[in-house]
Order: sequence, then structure tokens, then C-alpha cells
Amino acid sequence: MAENSILGKVDLAALSKLPLTVEMCGKIVSAIQMGMYKGATFNSFLPFHEPKRAVKENGHLMITEIKYGTRFMNSYLDITYPTSDTSLRRPTVIYTHGGGFFGGSKTMGDPMAAGDDANFLFEDIVNAGYNFVNVDYVLTPDGHFPDQLIQLVEAIDFLSAHAAEYGLDMTNVAVMGSSAGAILTGQYGALLSNSVYRDRLGIKPKIQAEYIKCLVIDDAPFRTENYNWALRAMIGNLLKTVDMKSDTAESFNAYAFFTDKMPPCFFDAGPKDGFPEDMRACGEKLTALGVANEVYIPTENLPHGFLNLARTNKQAREGEERLIAFINRYTS
Repeated sequence: MAENSILGKVDLAALSKLPLTVEMCGKIVSAIQMGMYKGATFNSFLPFHEPKRAVKENGHLMITEIKYGTRFMNSYLDITYPTSDTSLRRPTVIYTHGGGFFGGSKTMGDPMAAGDDANFLFEDIVNAGYNFVNVDYVLTPDGHFPDQLIQLVEAIDFLSAHAAEYGLDMTNVAVMGSSAGAILTGQYGALLSNSVYRDRLGIKPKIQAEYIKCLVIDDAPFRTENYNWALRAMIGNLLKTVDMKSDTAESFNAYAFFTDKMPPCFFDAGPKDGFPEDMRACGEKLTALGVANEVYIPTENLPHGFLNLARTNKQAREGEERLIAFINRYTS
């Protein structure tokens, strides 16, 4: 969700002189989507690819286009296993992609993040011995907050109900998200730990909270009261408001609802155009609440989505290694 990469082709200098409205936000996002998708469909009740069950060249088994819900578009997920033996008991990592809530998918990842292929990170997590679930969700303009959070809850509840069918251990789970998906991950953690937040949104996960062993929150802006013009332009269409003091914007800010019952959290951010201040603030709040957490900010000026560079950059590789070690610490 780095503003520079997402809004780079929009004349922000000219637009920022105009009063920001939800209509303007919609036009900005629509222009970016036109350039990104070239008129192709990006929201659908049908899967974008033929479902398959296949072993990849690296030995990973993939089961794709599993339908987890019917209420919203893009309600599909993929599962990747380290081997074709799905009877082995392994921890489960559930991931949601980034893309500003208007771009990306479970197959392409975040098109605005660093690197050419987010799947490298996924492969490394699977190689470390995890079953990896990649969850899709509806994008704007068809989806608005909290639709995507409802979908994440639906997906995890679906996986819990069908754990035996898909060979998943849903009592030993890490929830992870990048950018927009990191916001969803934080919101999901707040749902698990805060009854006020559950009641406020009217969303109640069915999974037992103790089954969610940790969260990985990869670089996102949480504190809506600090959003600048560019971030408000990006999020205004999703929230259907540009007023960051509105009830909707306050509900979007999961940071405000963190409690001492949050699962342990790993935070990271790219200093170049990511959100290290928000990630540090999240870590500091959880530390004050007595919740275990770790924050990784590279000293090198790496970009938003820097974890995708783990195979070519030393500090990105260190961040990935610490992320996987953190998950292992709480799921082993």
C-alpha cells in the first residue's frame, strides 16, 4: 500500500489542490485499475482459473480455486503443501495479499510491492514445513469495508470446518498479510481479542481464539487519523468516506482496538516508501500491553514489500528468516 508506487502515475500535485471527495477517490482508483488490468475482470463470483490439484516441480502440492463463501466475489482460496502427503500434521499459515484493496490477487500478490514474484516468499514458508493458504477477497469498487474482513473470517471458519478434508491442522494457525492484507490481519487479531470490536462490526469468528498462535503484519498504515491526502484518496472509496474521524474510519483502525489478549505479532516495514512508523507504534502498544511481539525494520533503505527481495538482498533475507523463526516459535 505504499502511496508512491500505487499512485505514481496519477498527478497528485494537481489533484491535491482540489477538495477530496469519495467520488474523486473512485475516479483515481478506477484510473489505476484501468492501467493495471487493461479492462480485464478483477472481481467475479466465478474462479479466474480452472481448479487444479497438481504437484509442482519443487515437490509442493497445490489445490486451487477452493470456494469458501458465496456472499462476496473472489471468495476462493488456494492451499500449498510441502509434499503430496496431506496426512502429515503441519502448522497452517493463512495469507492475504496486498494491493490497496483495489489490486492484486492470491495468484499475483501485490502488483505494487517490490520484486517480481511474491511467490518466492510463499515457497520459502512452505519449505520451512508449513501448509500455506492463500486467500482472495473482493476489491473495490464492488467491495467496501468490512467486506474483506468478513471474507477472511469466512475463509478461516471454512478451513476449520473442512480441516480433515484438506489435511489441515486448524488448531495451530498463523495469520499473515502484506500491505492491505496486513491491515486485514490486524483487524482479525482485534476481532479475536476485543469483544467491543466484534460487537462494533457485528463480526464474530467461529474459530477458538487460542488456535490462532500468532500474526504476521507486513507493512501497512493503521492509524487512520494520520493518513495524508494520498492515503485518504486511496482508502476513501473503500470506506465510502474521506473523513478519517468518522465511525467507519475509526473502525478501520485496528490499532485502536488492540488489547492484551492479542496473539503474538511480528511487524515489518520497508523504510523507503513503507510504513515503519505505524509498525513501530503497533509494536510499542503491544509491548505496553504485555503482548509478545517483534518489529523488523531494515537499516538499508528498502522499499515497501521488501520481503519479496529475500533471494537477492541480505537484509530482506534476514527479515524473512526472522519472520519464519517467529512463526515457528509460536506454532512449534
